[in-house]
Amino acid sequence: MIRVAGPDDWAGAPEQRWRDRFAGTHNVIAESDGRAVGMATGFPRGDTVELGSMWVAPHTRRRGVGEALVRAILDRAGTKPVTLQVAADNRDAASLYRRLGFTGDGRLVSAGLPG
Repeated sequence: MIRVAGPDDWAGAPEQRWRDRFAGTHNVIAESDGRAVGMATGFPRGDTVELGSMWVAPHTRRRGVGEALVRAILDRAGTKPVTLQVAADNRDAASLYRRLGFTGDGRLVSAGLPG
């Protein structure tokens, strides 16, 4: 069975469970006026880093927040290529990734550090 995970799934979890979840990952948060307006996580996968999740608050989209988050993950990946998946119908996200040097068929996009 597959279901949506919620806060109750982590209720009462020991602190170490939280620490283990983020160990070895690249987590970045974008802030504006002391409030989080975006986040991204890069997951090391052997010789690559997968940009596994990214969120940008709707009121800050198209203002450079997403680009700054992706660049932060690229910086933390060092020389490792960064890979990601983007839905074919998510044109705004695909456009951002391509502008930053990613290539691919719209489903699997990969790039090293943009030149």
